[in-house]
Amino acid sequence: MSRTGVFLTLWTLAVLAATSAFVLFLALRVNSIEIGYELGRVHTKVARLREVKRVLELELASQKTPERIEFVARALFDMSPPEPSRLIAAGPEPVDEAEAAGEGNEP
Repeated sequence: MSRTGVFLTLWTLAVLAATSAFVLFLALRVNSIEIGYELGRVHTKVARLREVKRVLELELASQKTPERIEFVARALFDMSPPEPSRLIAAGPEPVDEAEAAGEGNEP
């Protein structure tokens, strides 16, 4: 092979390598941009789900209040407090631990 033939072969390989590197660079750049957009969409979805969770936790807390439970018992199940004649003592009245500890310290 002559010098010109070797030069053209090497030149062609260099141009192909540079072109391949540029195409690879563009492909990676486009991929990174797509990943960035996807990350933005996911961040938005996470923020929306956190807000929904917060609202649902507030709603759950409001459903657990004694007033709400009493309302549901009276309205839906037609319940009412028991009459005193229906109450049966199950043992002595419970004693508050702090009060019991305070009584033992008196002289």
